[in-house]
Amino acid sequence: MKTYHFYAVIIGSEILNGRREDKHFAFIRDALIARGHTLFSTFIIKDDVELIRSIFTLIKNDPNGVMFSFGGIGSTPDDLTRAIAAEIFSDGILLSHEQFSRDIIERFGKEAYPHRINMANLPKNATLLPNIINNMSGFALENRYFFMPGFPEMSHPMLEEALEHFYPNAAITYRKTLIAQTSENTLMDVMEQLSPNVDFSSLPMINKGTPTVEISIASVDERLCKDNFELFTNDLTARKIPFELL
Repeated sequence: MKTYHFYAVIIGSEILNGRREDKHFAFIRDALIARGHTLFSTFIIKDDVELIRSIFTLIKNDPNGVMFSFGGIGSTPDDLTRAIAAEIFSDGILLSHEQFSRDIIERFGKEAYPHRINMANLPKNATLLPNIINNMSGFALENRYFFMPGFPEMSHPMLEEALEHFYPNAAITYRKTLIAQTSENTLMDVMEQLSPNVDFSSLPMINKGTPTVEISIASVDERLCKDNFELFTNDLTARKIPFELL
Protein backbone atom coordinates (compact mmCIF):
# COMPACT_ATOMS: atom_id res chain seq x y z
CA MET A 1 0.00 0.00 0.00
CA LYS A 2 1.34 3.43 -0.97
CA THR A 3 2.59 5.68 1.80
CA TYR A 4 1.13 9.16 1.48
CA HIS A 5 2.76 12.33 2.76
CA PHE A 6 -0.04 14.47 4.15
CA TYR A 7 0.62 18.20 4.29
CA ALA A 8 -1.49 20.86 5.97
CA VAL A 9 -1.05 24.44 4.76
CA ILE A 10 -2.83 26.94 6.99
CA ILE A 11 -2.84 30.38 5.38
CA GLY A 12 -3.67 33.41 7.47
CA SER A 13 -1.69 36.40 8.69
CA GLU A 14 -4.36 36.78 11.39
CA ILE A 15 -3.17 33.55 13.03
CA LEU A 16 0.46 34.62 13.07
CA ASN A 17 -0.26 38.09 14.47
CA GLY A 18 -2.52 36.72 17.20
CA ARG A 19 -5.90 38.01 15.96
CA ARG A 20 -7.20 34.46 15.47
CA GLU A 21 -6.36 31.07 16.98
CA ASP A 22 -5.58 28.18 14.68
CA LYS A 23 -8.22 25.43 14.80
CA HIS A 24 -7.08 23.35 11.85
CA PHE A 25 -3.89 21.61 12.99
CA ALA A 26 -5.41 19.52 15.79
CA PHE A 27 -8.42 18.64 13.66
CA ILE A 28 -6.51 17.35 10.64
CA ARG A 29 -3.98 15.58 12.88
CA ASP A 30 -6.74 13.69 14.69
CA ALA A 31 -8.75 13.00 11.51
CA LEU A 32 -5.70 11.40 9.93
CA ILE A 33 -4.75 9.41 13.02
CA ALA A 34 -8.30 8.04 13.22
CA ARG A 35 -7.74 6.53 9.78
CA GLY A 36 -4.24 5.22 10.47
CA HIS A 37 -2.44 8.10 8.74
CA THR A 38 -0.17 10.77 10.18
CA LEU A 39 0.74 14.28 9.14
CA PHE A 40 4.01 14.60 7.25
CA SER A 41 4.31 18.36 7.72
CA THR A 42 2.28 21.42 8.66
CA PHE A 43 2.86 25.01 7.59
CA ILE A 44 1.18 28.06 9.12
CA ILE A 45 1.99 30.94 6.83
CA LYS A 46 1.02 34.53 6.14
CA ASP A 47 -0.86 35.75 3.09
CA ASP A 48 2.26 36.27 1.00
CA VAL A 49 2.49 35.39 -2.70
CA GLU A 50 6.11 34.19 -2.74
CA LEU A 51 5.74 32.21 0.47
CA ILE A 52 2.57 30.44 -0.67
CA ARG A 53 4.14 29.78 -4.06
CA SER A 54 7.23 28.24 -2.43
CA ILE A 55 5.24 25.98 -0.10
CA PHE A 56 2.95 24.78 -2.90
CA THR A 57 5.97 24.06 -5.11
CA LEU A 58 7.66 22.06 -2.36
CA ILE A 59 4.56 19.89 -1.96
CA LYS A 60 4.06 19.48 -5.72
CA ASN A 61 7.62 18.15 -5.96
CA ASP A 62 6.81 15.35 -3.49
CA PRO A 63 5.49 12.42 -5.58
CA ASN A 64 3.66 11.10 -2.51
CA GLY A 65 2.30 14.47 -1.43
CA VAL A 66 -1.33 15.12 -0.50
CA MET A 67 -2.18 18.67 0.53
CA PHE A 68 -5.00 20.23 2.51
CA SER A 69 -4.85 24.00 2.20
CA PHE A 70 -6.98 26.22 4.42
CA GLY A 71 -7.80 29.84 3.57
CA GLY A 72 -7.37 32.34 0.79
CA ILE A 73 -10.09 31.20 -1.65
CA GLY A 74 -12.54 34.07 -1.17
CA SER A 75 -13.07 37.14 -3.33
CA THR A 76 -11.09 39.84 -1.50
CA PRO A 77 -7.68 41.12 -2.73
CA ASP A 78 -5.81 39.18 -0.02
CA ASP A 79 -7.33 35.86 -1.17
CA LEU A 80 -4.36 34.58 -3.17
CA THR A 81 -4.77 30.81 -3.11
CA ARG A 82 -6.82 30.23 -6.27
CA ALA A 83 -4.41 32.07 -8.57
CA ILE A 84 -1.30 30.50 -7.02
CA ALA A 85 -2.87 27.04 -7.13
CA ALA A 86 -3.50 27.50 -10.86
CA GLU A 87 0.09 28.63 -11.38
CA ILE A 88 1.75 25.80 -9.43
CA PHE A 89 -0.59 22.86 -10.00
CA SER A 90 -2.06 23.67 -13.41
CA ASP A 91 -1.39 25.93 -16.41
CA GLY A 92 -1.70 29.26 -14.60
CA ILE A 93 -5.11 30.06 -16.06
CA LEU A 94 -8.26 30.56 -13.97
CA LEU A 95 -11.48 29.48 -15.66
CA SER A 96 -15.04 30.19 -14.59
CA HIS A 97 -16.47 26.98 -13.10
CA GLU A 98 -19.98 26.64 -14.50
CA GLN A 99 -21.64 24.96 -11.51
CA PHE A 100 -19.94 27.17 -8.93
CA SER A 101 -20.94 30.29 -10.88
CA ARG A 102 -24.57 29.15 -10.81
CA ASP A 103 -24.33 28.50 -7.06
CA ILE A 104 -22.97 31.99 -6.40
CA ILE A 105 -25.64 33.66 -8.52
CA GLU A 106 -28.38 31.58 -6.90
CA ARG A 107 -27.26 32.61 -3.44
CA PHE A 108 -26.42 36.28 -4.00
CA GLY A 109 -28.39 37.33 -7.07
CA LYS A 110 -27.25 40.73 -8.37
CA GLU A 111 -24.83 41.04 -5.46
CA ALA A 112 -22.79 38.21 -6.99
CA TYR A 113 -21.28 40.92 -9.21
CA PRO A 114 -18.69 42.26 -9.55
CA HIS A 115 -16.67 40.52 -6.81
CA ARG A 116 -18.26 37.36 -5.36
CA ILE A 117 -18.50 35.75 -8.78
CA ASN A 118 -14.70 35.66 -8.87
CA MET A 119 -14.74 32.81 -6.34
CA ALA A 120 -15.83 30.58 -9.23
CA ASN A 121 -12.60 31.31 -11.14
CA LEU A 122 -10.73 28.06 -10.56
CA PRO A 123 -7.77 26.19 -12.07
CA LYS A 124 -8.47 23.94 -15.04
CA ASN A 125 -10.04 20.56 -14.15
CA ALA A 126 -10.89 21.63 -10.60
CA THR A 127 -13.63 19.64 -8.89
CA LEU A 128 -15.84 21.15 -6.21
CA LEU A 129 -15.76 20.35 -2.49
CA PRO A 130 -19.30 20.88 -1.16
CA ASN A 131 -19.76 23.49 1.57
CA ILE A 132 -22.55 22.38 3.91
CA ILE A 133 -22.84 25.85 5.47
CA ASN A 134 -23.52 28.15 2.52
CA ASN A 135 -22.78 26.14 -0.67
CA MET A 136 -19.71 28.28 -1.44
CA SER A 137 -17.47 25.40 -2.42
CA GLY A 138 -13.84 24.59 -1.96
CA PHE A 139 -12.06 22.80 -4.77
CA ALA A 140 -9.68 19.93 -5.47
CA LEU A 141 -7.06 19.16 -8.10
CA GLU A 142 -6.02 15.63 -9.07
CA ASN A 143 -7.87 14.28 -6.01
CA ARG A 144 -4.75 15.07 -3.95
CA TYR A 145 -4.58 18.85 -3.58
CA PHE A 146 -7.54 20.20 -1.62
CA PHE A 147 -8.30 23.90 -1.16
CA MET A 148 -10.78 24.91 1.52
CA PRO A 149 -12.01 28.06 3.29
CA GLY A 150 -10.34 29.26 6.45
CA PHE A 151 -13.57 28.86 8.44
CA PRO A 152 -13.36 25.55 10.37
CA GLU A 153 -17.11 24.92 10.28
CA MET A 154 -16.91 24.94 6.48
CA SER A 155 -13.54 23.34 5.82
CA HIS A 156 -13.58 20.51 8.35
CA PRO A 157 -16.54 18.69 6.77
CA MET A 158 -14.80 19.06 3.40
CA LEU A 159 -11.67 17.49 4.87
CA GLU A 160 -13.62 14.59 6.34
CA GLU A 161 -15.38 13.92 3.02
CA ALA A 162 -12.11 14.03 1.06
CA LEU A 163 -10.45 11.58 3.44
CA GLU A 164 -13.40 9.20 3.40
CA HIS A 165 -13.62 9.24 -0.38
CA PHE A 166 -9.98 9.26 -1.47
CA TYR A 167 -7.85 8.15 1.49
CA PRO A 168 -9.51 5.34 3.45
CA ASN A 169 -7.88 3.60 6.37
CA ALA A 170 -4.15 3.03 6.05
CA ALA A 171 -2.37 -0.27 6.46
CA ILE A 172 -1.90 -1.46 10.05
CA THR A 173 1.17 0.05 11.67
CA TYR A 174 3.06 -2.03 14.22
CA ARG A 175 4.79 -0.13 17.01
CA LYS A 176 7.03 -1.14 19.90
CA THR A 177 8.16 1.26 22.62
CA LEU A 178 10.38 1.16 25.70
CA ILE A 179 11.73 3.53 28.33
CA ALA A 180 15.35 2.96 29.33
CA GLN A 181 17.14 4.38 32.35
CA THR A 182 19.97 5.87 30.37
CA SER A 183 20.76 8.78 28.09
CA GLU A 184 20.35 8.92 24.33
CA ASN A 185 24.10 9.05 23.93
CA THR A 186 24.58 5.50 25.20
CA LEU A 187 22.31 4.17 22.43
CA MET A 188 23.73 6.09 19.48
CA ASP A 189 25.60 3.08 18.09
CA VAL A 190 22.37 1.07 18.06
CA MET A 191 20.47 3.89 16.40
CA GLU A 192 22.96 3.89 13.54
CA GLN A 193 22.14 0.23 12.82
CA LEU A 194 18.42 0.83 12.24
CA SER A 195 16.79 0.16 8.91
CA PRO A 196 15.88 3.36 7.02
CA ASN A 197 12.47 1.78 6.42
CA VAL A 198 11.27 2.03 10.02
CA ASP A 199 9.77 5.03 11.77
CA PHE A 200 12.11 5.75 14.69
CA SER A 201 11.88 8.25 17.51
CA SER A 202 14.05 8.91 20.55
CA LEU A 203 12.63 11.16 23.28
CA PRO A 204 15.03 12.11 26.10
CA MET A 205 13.61 12.92 29.54
CA ILE A 206 14.75 13.62 33.07
CA ASN A 207 13.03 11.49 35.72
CA LYS A 208 13.79 12.64 39.28
CA GLY A 209 17.17 13.88 38.17
CA THR A 210 18.01 10.69 36.24
CA PRO A 211 18.30 10.74 32.46
CA THR A 212 15.88 8.41 30.68
CA VAL A 213 14.97 7.91 27.05
CA GLU A 214 11.86 6.67 25.30
CA ILE A 215 12.64 4.60 22.21
CA SER A 216 9.87 3.84 19.71
CA ILE A 217 9.99 1.81 16.48
CA ALA A 218 7.11 1.53 13.99
CA SER A 219 6.57 -0.09 10.61
CA VAL A 220 3.81 -1.59 8.48
CA ASP A 221 6.12 -4.64 8.33
CA GLU A 222 5.66 -6.47 11.64
CA ARG A 223 8.90 -8.46 11.32
CA LEU A 224 10.93 -5.36 10.44
CA CYS A 225 9.50 -3.56 13.48
CA LYS A 226 10.31 -6.49 15.79
CA ASP A 227 13.86 -7.02 14.48
CA ASN A 228 14.83 -3.35 14.79
CA PHE A 229 13.30 -3.04 18.25
CA GLU A 230 15.28 -6.06 19.41
CA LEU A 231 18.49 -4.23 18.54
CA PHE A 232 17.71 -2.00 21.53
CA THR A 233 16.38 -4.63 23.92
CA ASN A 234 19.34 -6.92 23.24
CA ASP A 235 21.85 -4.13 23.74
CA LEU A 236 20.20 -2.87 26.94
CA THR A 237 19.98 -6.40 28.34
CA ALA A 238 23.64 -7.13 27.54
CA ARG A 239 24.76 -3.96 29.30
CA LYS A 240 22.37 -4.50 32.23
CA ILE A 241 20.67 -1.16 31.67
CA PRO A 242 17.15 -1.22 33.17
CA PHE A 243 14.26 -0.65 30.76
CA GLU A 244 10.50 -0.97 30.72
CA LEU A 245 8.38 -2.09 27.79
CA LEU A 246 5.33 0.06 27.04
